[in-house]
Amino acid sequence: MEANIQILTVMVVYVVGLLTLGFYFGRRVKSSSDFAIAGRKLPGWIAALSERSTGESSWALLGLPGVAYATGLFEIWTALGCFFGVVVSWWFLAWRLRNEAEKYEVNSFSEYLSKRHGDKNRWLRIASAFTIVFFFFFYVGAQFVGGSKIIENLFGIPKFYGMLIVLVMIVPYTIYGGFRSVTYTDVIQAIIMIITLVVTPIAGYFYLQNASETTVFSNSLWQGLSLSGQNYTSLFMAPQSEQTIALGVLFGQWFPVAPQLANGLVVGVLITGSFAWFFGFLGGQPQLSMRFMAIRSRKEAKQARNISIIWTFFAYSGALLIGWLGIAMFGPTGLDDQETVLLAVLGRVFPPAIQGILITGVLAAIISTANSLLILSSTELSENLVQPFLSKNRTPKNSLFHSRLITFLLAIVAMTVAWFSPVDLVFSIVSYVWSGIGSTFSVVILLTLFWKRFSAKAAILTIIGGLSFTVFWIAGGLETYLTTRILTFLVALMLALIGSIIVSRKN
Repeated sequence: MEANIQILTVMVVYVVGLLTLGFYFGRRVKSSSDFAIAGRKLPGWIAALSERSTGESSWALLGLPGVAYATGLFEIWTALGCFFGVVVSWWFLAWRLRNEAEKYEVNSFSEYLSKRHGDKNRWLRIASAFTIVFFFFFYVGAQFVGGSKIIENLFGIPKFYGMLIVLVMIVPYTIYGGFRSVTYTDVIQAIIMIITLVVTPIAGYFYLQNASETTVFSNSLWQGLSLSGQNYTSLFMAPQSEQTIALGVLFGQWFPVAPQLANGLVVGVLITGSFAWFFGFLGGQPQLSMRFMAIRSRKEAKQARNISIIWTFFAYSGALLIGWLGIAMFGPTGLDDQETVLLAVLGRVFPPAIQGILITGVLAAIISTANSLLILSSTELSENLVQPFLSKNRTPKNSLFHSRLITFLLAIVAMTVAWFSPVDLVFSIVSYVWSGIGSTFSVVILLTLFWKRFSAKAAILTIIGGLSFTVFWIAGGLETYLTTRILTFLVALMLALIGSIIVSRKN
């Protein structure tokens, strides 16, 4: 009980400080443009840390360590896909999107696509905004799920009340300060996250070296993986799972006389699916692209690139090591919920006060992503689906009020979606959104920037096709065989090329 009180005290102090900081920076928000994109005057280092804390969310502190705990070294493919996606997005896309946002004077992701393609009838804005809002209900919901897991694990508070607590931590300063408050508080959260992801593996290593053999599964990380089975120590052999079994049966039926070929295909599909997180980073995550667009100069975009890449390398390395340390400490079946491995490791390694500080790293991830997604969703809904159909005599004051009201309502709906969601794994929920949003819009952004023949009509076809295919594939249970993260990208690319050729011929 005393330990929980110490942890709770640290967390309360952190949240109060975060709210204070958020309200302080929110004072300068005077218009819907300030609320949505901070007037496109964000310093590079702020944008970098905000983009990273937003991009990683509870996925990097709960999801990725959890799946590394469940699969061993095989999960390196996921980390590689994400890392190279971050590198490519910052190196080739960030400064281009910044320049485009300045040129077209845009406040939202969908507004940029519409103005860039000269979409006079706003159909591209509507299709884009609707798709973002639809999928982001689930993405925000994943943060509520992650937050409730932490609260329930530490204090035994039921899931619903845990979600309400997360709602109270996120909504007030997000509504008040919008994008400006969110990005500046993201800096604090990015620092806490990276401290958690770096310090925990180092402390865990020394803990294993000195732990009694009766209190841990193994005294070394590699030995723990080896004792868990051959699958845990191989980059080309994933542990048995529903997907592995389903693929084995499928390819076994296709190639009954060539079992080695069937096994090779299973491994190839699994590796491709893990690395396919790469495709969602190619401009396809609007909440990240908005950070690129908000940077105040191209010079600062380069500075932000270097900070972001270094941060990502250490963050992913730490997340994987935490999962593998969990195997060494508890064994491959020692935890009921794989996504609580970070909390379990912290509980073993650190005294309560330090645990409280580092657990705020998980809360930081959840808060930074949830508020960013809420701002983006409310901006898309307000700027592209609601306010264009309201009175033409809009003022900055009532536009700002509409943005804040919509943000609050979206938060309530997202929490409701999370409560009724049949999937309780943060990793799975984020994966679905990464397919529908990331893989679809990556195609749209890449072709918008690099292919002049890509038109508004082709973009609309791409967005609707990507959304429809993702829903169809997941609803049909086909995700068991091959992830939509790569299939949606390929389908969207095919539709984009076909649509551009058809429109070009008509013109």
